[in-house]
Formats: sequence, structure tokens, C-alpha cells
Amino acid sequence: MVLFAFFIRSGVFAEGRFLGKVLDEWIGDAQEFLHVKLPHLIVLVVIAIVLTRIVTMLTRRMAIIAERKNSRPGRNSQVKTFSGILRTSLNGILWGLTAIQILEVLGINLGPLLASAGIAGVAIGLAAQTIVKDVLNGMLIIMEDQFGIGDTVRLTGMSGTVENMTLRRTEVRDGDGTLYVVPNSQITTVANLSRDFSVATVNVSVDFSASPDKVIALLTSVAMDVRNDKAFSDLFLKDPEVLGVDAITGSQVIYPVVFKTLASKQYGPIRAFRSQVRLALEKNSMLPGDPNRVFREFTPADGQKQLSGTANEADPKTIEAREKPAIDPTTIPAITINPLTGES
Repeated sequence: MVLFAFFIRSGVFAEGRFLGKVLDEWIGDAQEFLHVKLPHLIVLVVIAIVLTRIVTMLTRRMAIIAERKNSRPGRNSQVKTFSGILRTSLNGILWGLTAIQILEVLGINLGPLLASAGIAGVAIGLAAQTIVKDVLNGMLIIMEDQFGIGDTVRLTGMSGTVENMTLRRTEVRDGDGTLYVVPNSQITTVANLSRDFSVATVNVSVDFSASPDKVIALLTSVAMDVRNDKAFSDLFLKDPEVLGVDAITGSQVIYPVVFKTLASKQYGPIRAFRSQVRLALEKNSMLPGDPNRVFREFTPADGQKQLSGTANEADPKTIEAREKPAIDPTTIPAITINPLTGES
């Protein structure tokens, strides 16, 4: 080592010569770097590593807590996605700030670099403002748990099941298999059909001739049979309710029946109820309602006025209508009207 130092300090690197002065300055800078700047850099890197570990631990803890409290797989997937994106974003910001501090410690002028980055950031922000809106709205959707993967939703006029969602877009597949990709910035109103419970109303149409009390009793019996069926008993949150007569149109009388079930589980009980209603009406000799059938008053041979929804054979008007020959529409002359005078 002594020989190496003697060799360096001889010749062109001797003290007082140009290269010797340069070597002296290098040695002084190296001493300053080892004494002042290197400890500063080590502290910066250590702090960045510690903060990275803390961010990683907190985001993983967030996913574990969400998995314990939520039984929905879709929600767990949402939280894991959000925690992963949050971890990556925070670590990127952290190491970016650390790199700027390291460059500043090394004496590199960051003014032009920061000015260029600011101009580029403004240009990128203006060009990608829609993407920024998508990401911000996607973060709010996940944080507020508006919907999740597997939920049946209605978004921007489209209904279906959520198959996948990210911070930028949501994929919804409807009943016929069509896949819709909806940017999150366009989601302003969310109708979640899979949250908490579902309420379905079945309107049963029965003929006017049936007694309302008998119809209500029959529908209540059929609805309770479906309610007590082993295949559907676990789906109901309360007993079905027959609301009574809701509307009368022609010979049609509407009886609403309300079912309250688990979310998106109302379709099976409703189908079974409609099938049983069809058989029950036939068994009790009750006709389904017809909105085009109109009741009218007629007087039969015994002289007592009655209502009928069909043509009576003894009604004089019916006999007259039956005996009157049908009119051929092709023989009806066309009506011509003068558009200037209004005369035909």
C-alpha cells in the first residue's frame, strides 16, 4: 500500500502538479462523500425499505380482515385487488421520492428534470383524464362496496351478472350471454339486485265470476305450500302475502302475491307457485281472467236480469246478430273528401 501511494505521488501525480491537484480534490471529495453523503444515502434507503415493509404489512392485513368479515368471494377479490394496487402505488410514490432525494444528495440539479416532468404530467393528464376518472370511480366503487363479482346489477341501462371488475372497467354478462364492458366513469347509478334480499310480486289473473274470498284463500294455500316445500323453505325470509284485489279489467281480476326471499333466489319459488296456481284453478273450476271479455246485462226466459261474459243463446240481440249476414269489407265504397271544401 505504501509503495502504491509512493508510486501515485510520483511523476505527473506529484504534489503541486496539475494532476496531483486533481487527485487531491478527488480525495477530498471522496472523504466528504464517505463522511457526510454516504450516511445520508444509507439512512434514506433504510427509511424507504422500512416504509415499504409497513405498507406491505398494512395492505396484506387489510385483505385478511376483509376475508374474515366478508363471506362473499367477490368482495374478497375486490379487496385483494384494491390492496394490491394500493401497495404498488404507495411503493412507487415512496421510491420515486427516495430517488429524488438521492439525486439531490449526489448534487445533481433536478430543476430542469422536474420542470420537464411537470409539463409532461400536465400533457398526459389532459390526454388521459377519462382514464383518471375511470380509476377514481373504480376506487370509490370498491371502497364503498357498491357491487362485487357475482352480483346481479343494472348499470347504464344494462342488466346482468358482474363477471370481472378492475379500477378502470366493469364486465357485465346478461341473460343471453352478451358481455358488456362498461368504463367505471360512466357508472353514475347502480342498481344491485343481489344485495340483502329480493321482493317479487306475482299478479294472478282470475275470472270475475270467482268469489274474491275463495280466490284469496286458494292463493294463500298454494303460496304456503310452496313456502313449506323443502326445496324452497330455506329461501324465504317471510311468509308470502296475498294483497287482495288490485285491479279489475273486463272479466279479469288481479290478485297480487308478494314473495320475499334471499337475494336473487325468488325465481324458483315463483315458477313453482305459478305452476301450482294453474292446477289449483282447474281443480276448483275457476277460469283465468280475460281483459277483452266484457260483462253485460241480459234478461233470460225467466225474466230475471243476469250478467254474462259470453253471448247468450236466448238473447234477442245475439239472435239478431247471428241471423244478420256478415258484411264483406271489400264491397264497402271508399269515402272521398275534397281537401279544399271538406265536402264528401
